[in-house]
Amino acid sequence: MATLEQIQARLKKLQAQADALIARKTQVAVNQIRELMLKHGLTTADIEAKAKARREANALSGRSANGKAKPVGAAKGKLPAKYRDPKTGATWSGHARPPVWIKNVKDRTKFLIDAAAESAAAVSGAAGKAKVTAKRGAAAKKTTAKKVVAKKTAAAKKVTVKKAAGVKTAVKRTVATAGRKAAVKKTAAKKGAAKKATAVKKVAVKKIAAAADTVAAS
Repeated sequence: MATLEQIQARLKKLQAQADALIARKTQVAVNQIRELMLKHGLTTADIEAKAKARREANALSGRSANGKAKPVGAAKGKLPAKYRDPKTGATWSGHARPPVWIKNVKDRTKFLIDAAAESAAAVSGAAGKAKVTAKRGAAAKKTTAKKVVAKKTAAAKKVTVKKAAGVKTAVKRTVATAGRKAAVKKTAAKKGAAKKATAVKKVAVKKIAAAADTVAAS
């Protein structure tokens, strides 16, 4: 039975033989290409230009570099997400190599994206936003109404204060006028009393003079 070292030695020998065959075939291909280039007067630039034109034509026709048609998914671009990691929110289309978070999971149904649930969540979110907007609108209206009421109240207070000030002024004027009238009346009464006293005095003087004249005549 061959040992491990003997098997490894054989493998090295076989690998060396394979490398030699590959190199020989490569050299043969290179020699053939060189002969064709010399025969037709071609350069590496001509070959590169031809290869570039072929790649562009394949890209326009939807074919790969080897002439095969590209897969439908490759033409359409990124595939839609089919699975989602609830912890990180990362998604996977279900094709190509699976990511680490779902790679070793046997039952992947719990990671499936429920389109209906997402739609409901979207609708719920929209409804929530609408409610918040409505609440904000109602609060804004209440605030505006309060401001209007406050302005009206302040204006009413100003009017009331002005009216009260006007009433006070009118009362003061009335009192002043009444005081002036009373003073005039008092002055008039005093003048009337003085006149009466003067008249009485004059009458008394006349009576005394008449009495004196009577006495003298007798």
